[in-house]
Amino acid sequence: MGTDWRRWCSQCQTQRSRCSGSCCHFTFPRSEEEERASLPLIPADIGNSKGEPVVPERQIRIAEKPGTLEDDSEEESLDSDLGQVGTHAFARMEGDVDKQRKQILQGQMSDVALQKQHQRNYNRWLCRARAEDLSDIAALKALYQTGVDLCGRTVMILVGRNIPVTLIDIEKALLYFIHVMDHITVKEYVMVYFHTLTGEHNHLDSEFLKNLYDIVDAKFKKNLKAFYFVHPTFRSKVSTWFFTTFSVSGLKDKVRYLDTLQQLFTCIKPEQIDIPPFVLDYDARVNGPYHPSHSSSL
Repeated sequence: MGTDWRRWCSQCQTQRSRCSGSCCHFTFPRSEEEERASLPLIPADIGNSKGEPVVPERQIRIAEKPGTLEDDSEEESLDSDLGQVGTHAFARMEGDVDKQRKQILQGQMSDVALQKQHQRNYNRWLCRARAEDLSDIAALKALYQTGVDLCGRTVMILVGRNIPVTLIDIEKALLYFIHVMDHITVKEYVMVYFHTLTGEHNHLDSEFLKNLYDIVDAKFKKNLKAFYFVHPTFRSKVSTWFFTTFSVSGLKDKVRYLDTLQQLFTCIKPEQIDIPPFVLDYDARVNGPYHPSHSSSL
């Protein structure tokens, strides 16, 4: 048994030596004749310079200069190379975020830095407003665009009775306001708020209004030229006075209290404003039917 095993091992070793000897000249040709004789027998694709297989779709493709198109046909000059420095998003320098937040808390940030911080915060809210489904808030018809006033400025309508504060997601209401108003506020506009027949469940909290005023972009405040408060009550006048005096003083001079629709029509033509039916009924019942006049003034 042992003799047969040794004989079998000897035969395998002999065959391996013959095989390696016959293939050795492919890898290590001993002369130019052996190299020329081996060339027709070698496959066309033998890999890269190290004999490794090359699969294009498995290669890692890394651009030499991120942010620029690779063009091997022309060699860019040193000036053009230096001109690309810092233009890519990953190469832009940002200040110390922790230091900026500390300065905000200590009230030491410059006006420019505060404006940039506010703009970044507003952009985050705007991105959320464009991404989320706000159809349930839109269905309330509490905020919508109508015509223009006598000066040609866009008129936005806010219906207090259609805001069930206790039943809606207040944050989604804020997002909807930003979503609707962002493109309106790029130019001058006016807002008409109907306080008609509102109840306790329709009154927005002053903290929410202050938060809204602080979040919105500067164009909201700059381009708002008038805020018409229609059918106010004594309590709403007092609350608005305190709010615009101590919380958002920049809005105080723009608020106009109007007890009748006829007063509103001296600023906005009736055909330019879409008024809810219950507001028309209330005004006709309390102030009498509307009689159009031939002269209008701002």
